[in-house]
Amino acid sequence: MSSNPSRSKLSAAPRFRIELGEWSDLQEDAQSIRTEVFVFEQKIPAELEWDIMDVQCLHAVAYDEEDRPIGTGRLLPDGHMGRMAVLNRARNCGVGAAILRTLMDQAKMRGHTRVQLNAQTTAESFYLREGFEREGDIFLEAGIDHVHMSKGL
Repeated sequence: MSSNPSRSKLSAAPRFRIELGEWSDLQEDAQSIRTEVFVFEQKIPAELEWDIMDVQCLHAVAYDEEDRPIGTGRLLPDGHMGRMAVLNRARNCGVGAAILRTLMDQAKMRGHTRVQLNAQTTAESFYLREGFEREGDIFLEAGIDHVHMSKGL
């Protein structure tokens, strides 16, 4: 009896689910992820992380098999996406791509024909793999190099 190597890889892959909702429903979990990634890990001042747009956005939070929040992102009413963050222990497992694609699907359902975001330059290759195109020069946001990117839907 031969084993199927791709099958064993599948069974070893981490499983997660994504929940969509308003800030009032997902704030606690989204905030914990963003605090860990942006405030503690990347040293962004907390006062720069939180803005009034959170209450106007659609939020996505990814949860692992034990129902712990592991990733988040948001979609603004105008089709901009942002605050994409995945906890270190869950990176490189498809969580970020799944959140991104979920938010893009939501943008399309809302009638947007294009999505935009400001990507940290260290994450630019991730967005390029997802079909985004770089627009313009590098700029500083919260003390970190960013680049504007967009993608047609």
